Amino acid sequence: MEIRNDAETSSYMSLFAAVSYGIASMAMVFINKAVLMQYAHSMTLLTLQQLATTMLIHFGRSIGYTKARGVDVTTAKRLLPVSIFYNANVAFALASLKGVNIPMYIAIKRLTPLAVLIAGFFYGKGRPTMQVTLSVVMTAAGVLIAALGDFSFDLFGYSMAFISVFFQTMYLVLVERSGAEDGLTSVEIMFYNSFLSLPFLMFLIIATGEFPNSLSILLAKSYSFPFLVILVLSLVMGIVLNYTMFLCTIVNSALTTTIVGVLKGVGSTTLGFVLLGGVQVHALNVTGLVINTAGGVWYSYAKYQQRRSKTVKQITDLEAHRK
Repeated sequence: MEIRNDAETSSYMSLFAAVSYGIASMAMVFINKAVLMQYAHSMTLLTLQQLATTMLIHFGRSIGYTKARGVDVTTAKRLLPVSIFYNANVAFALASLKGVNIPMYIAIKRLTPLAVLIAGFFYGKGRPTMQVTLSVVMTAAGVLIAALGDFSFDLFGYSMAFISVFFQTMYLVLVERSGAEDGLTSVEIMFYNSFLSLPFLMFLIIATGEFPNSLSILLAKSYSFPFLVILVLSLVMGIVLNYTMFLCTIVNSALTTTIVGVLKGVGSTTLGFVLLGGVQVHALNVTGLVINTAGGVWYSYAKYQQRRSKTVKQITDLEAHRK
């Protein structure tokens, strides 16, 4: 009985982490797109999001609200690659949102499960099942068809999105392994990620010429109340997204996080056709997006079935061992 209760509690926690990440991730795409339509300096925006996260966690620890441990140099060195890959993923994703409409952006990001599976194969997770393989191929085919019918095709934006997929894969795999090996909580990983990001991001915004012009423009735009509301939302949701993403990856796995990303994309794709503009409807584009979405849903179902079978087997084995 105790085994079943522990398993049920773990399942509820896993579900909460996955749903929270899905909602935060979907909201963040639209909020970032809304900000970037008025403020094109994506690297400065990312720097502000990471600075807000670092300050909030540090303040929470100072007043005893969170029990996150202080900075450990050895842990920081181990998590430095996680921070680099995370920020590279977000930076390229924000850059792609400048030129790619939301439905196509989400379709390209659905290629992350394919990249995670390939990465998993190379570090010893074995070969995927036939259902998983076919669903991933279907998702990739949908992206190709949709791109052929995208009248607003932007080569730079597409390139940035594909590079973002690579970096997202790398940091998800690293987070999963780091959380398990070092016993870190999602808040602690989030703090290290944000804290380690700041020197790297400050160097980039200066090297690319964004700063200080980007700060001047930001101050000028801050007098607009609607823009200020969207900017604050972006900063807050950046913190929420970071937390829920790391929580989902640690409680579940890198693969589960990508599955959630695929499922939330169904709603985001639909809303993307009617919100914030930038979409020219074409039969080929819509067909590709439908195929891409169907492949993503099929993939998620296949992985859910696989995980459920594994959980049932573990509970059965534990109960048999107790007897």
